[in-house]
Amino acid sequence: MKRMLSGIKPTGQLHLGNYIGALSKFVEYQDEYDVIAFIANLHCITVYQEPNELRKNLKDCVALYLACGLDPDKSTIFLQTDIMEHAQLGFIMCCNTYLGELNRMTQFKDKQAKNEKNLTGGIYTYPTLMSADILMYDPDFVPVGEDQKQHVELCRDVAIRFNNKYGDTFKIPSPLIPKVGARIMSLQDPNKKMSKSDETNKGCIYLLEDLASARKKIMSAKTDSLACVKYDPINQAGIANLMQIMSSLSNKTFSEIEKEFENKGYGDFKKAVADVVCDTLANIQSKYNEIIKSNQVEIALEKGRIKAEKLAKEKLNQVQLKIGIEIK
Repeated sequence: MKRMLSGIKPTGQLHLGNYIGALSKFVEYQDEYDVIAFIANLHCITVYQEPNELRKNLKDCVALYLACGLDPDKSTIFLQTDIMEHAQLGFIMCCNTYLGELNRMTQFKDKQAKNEKNLTGGIYTYPTLMSADILMYDPDFVPVGEDQKQHVELCRDVAIRFNNKYGDTFKIPSPLIPKVGARIMSLQDPNKKMSKSDETNKGCIYLLEDLASARKKIMSAKTDSLACVKYDPINQAGIANLMQIMSSLSNKTFSEIEKEFENKGYGDFKKAVADVVCDTLANIQSKYNEIIKSNQVEIALEKGRIKAEKLAKEKLNQVQLKIGIEIK
């Protein structure tokens, strides 16, 4: 069975974009692949996080993994910090990554361009830790959004370089980008990705959000004056985004959605999108409430830690022997 790996960085509440772009895909993949789904909590601290809030977000993230359908008997779910080998391999990968490669990373360049203050070394080097997160487990595929594809490409370059220097060590992973729902956009600015950092708090729907609030955000989503439900990301970005959401949650194709709402107004369309979103959230929240009151989170993390730790120790030992920092 081929292996698939991905991680989520829960620096805030998980939102609909996380669910459509990542969590729901993990659930689909776990019957087809050996899925490793970890919580990237080391990546959380590249910027300051209030400790108690971060701790709650981490537990909520695991509970939502389970509520969305990830099965700890099928998938390996764990905290990144429970596997100490991640940080160690991360430094080794840092020593095999060129400064020019890190300078080209889009997210760091964007922060520099905005003249953001107090940028940390962690923000600059985190792509090398991400490479370690991936290469540790020899996955065949890494499901990512378009905005993270660059990091997987760096990971591939570093792995190939390492293999050329030291012999065959790492499997070269391939990025897997879903055709639908890979990048859900803000409801208020469909040219920007849906994000928990949304200043207005009107463009992002959280998985644990009150259903009435979620419905209101959908109904007030930015659209256009063309009065035609058609998938046209260039000229009708807002409608296209709502169609992405509806298609991802209902399994309807864009053509089916266009036909269903032919000669109907945007109000009817938005109501239908709100219905499917609220149905999805209600189901997730019901399961989450049961999980958070039990010890299912702790059981899942311990089960995942045991499996991941075994794989990580074997890979790190192999790497360290090859580069010569261990005495046989």
